Amino acid sequence: MIRLENVHKAFGDNKVLQGMTLTIPKGTSMVIIGGSGTGKSVALKSILGLIKPDSGTIHVDGKPADSGDRDAFLARFGMLFQGAALFDSLPVWQNVAFRLLRGSLKRPTEEARAIAIDKLRRVGLKADVADRLPAELSGGMQKRVGLARAIAAEPEIIFFDEPTTGLDPIMSGVINDLIREIVVEMGATAMTITHDMTSVRAIADNVAMLHAGVIQWTGPVAEMDASGDPYMEQFIHGRAEGPIEAVR
Repeated sequence: MIRLENVHKAFGDNKVLQGMTLTIPKGTSMVIIGGSGTGKSVALKSILGLIKPDSGTIHVDGKPADSGDRDAFLARFGMLFQGAALFDSLPVWQNVAFRLLRGSLKRPTEEARAIAIDKLRRVGLKADVADRLPAELSGGMQKRVGLARAIAAEPEIIFFDEPTTGLDPIMSGVINDLIREIVVEMGATAMTITHDMTSVRAIADNVAMLHAGVIQWTGPVAEMDASGDPYMEQFIHGRAEGPIEAVR
């Protein structure tokens, strides 16, 4: 579903992606791990077209990501942002139904509200949450609202940006389970970027280790612990010593 081939991107003298190559098969869940500043978010934004790579190619479903109708292209994606990123002035149901109330996916208001409430229930929230404001919800509830918004338009591809950041271990487990269940139910292609190894093991079919702008290792999550790759081993075990230099 997604293919990056020798993708480079620099910001001035800061070379972020230096030949990133990665394939994400349709209907699978890929988790990209790596330290801060290694290019995970830049890769995600490049796929969406928010950042234009300096060189290399990105294909989505066999077609160049920068070709065709832009609105139709973006309509295929759902996104769970780090920190939920809800609109604080809108009630919860309008946050969930944001894409269904405008643009090419626009639905009648009552239909959009009904879909929003259905998706809220899917992530374990009751209908009475729909008319609250985000500030009235806990961090875990806000994250679930963000997940409901990500799936409201039934996207083919869903991106998860640090889905458990700021959550306690129990709520992190709830979010991980929900993500796994929903991706499987929808048959969606998922790409997650995270530092949380518990999330990796719960969400991933495949894992990719990004460091110094290139994929150092990629493979099934079941093979991660026996990868033999020094970058992967240092990262998953949290070792200070190894090829990844800690920023001091």
